[in-house]
Amino acid sequence: MSLPRTLAVVGLMVLGILALPLLASVLDGQGTENLILPAHLLLMAVVGAVVWRALPVPATADAPTPSRNRVLLVGAVVGVAAAVVGLVFFFLLLSGFSGA
Repeated sequence: MSLPRTLAVVGLMVLGILALPLLASVLDGQGTENLILPAHLLLMAVVGAVVWRALPVPATADAPTPSRNRVLLVGAVVGVAAAVVGLVFFFLLLSGFSGA
């Protein structure tokens, strides 16, 4: 994995960790508390797709250039994976390692 992609993954993980409590503070109201997790996943999928699309394509002689849809899909998957890492991290901070 190239350095820009590694930095993008690390940045998405940090954003996934920080976005959950920020979204929870905004959406924690009567009738909107059930929207926190879907909004977090959707936000991270969109941000992941945008970040992955902005990265340069590694130039190799034998590999074909990936299509735009594939790049966006991979970025969305990386963003959702970063959201899951953020969710697990936030849960561990709230409940600790001994369980809830």
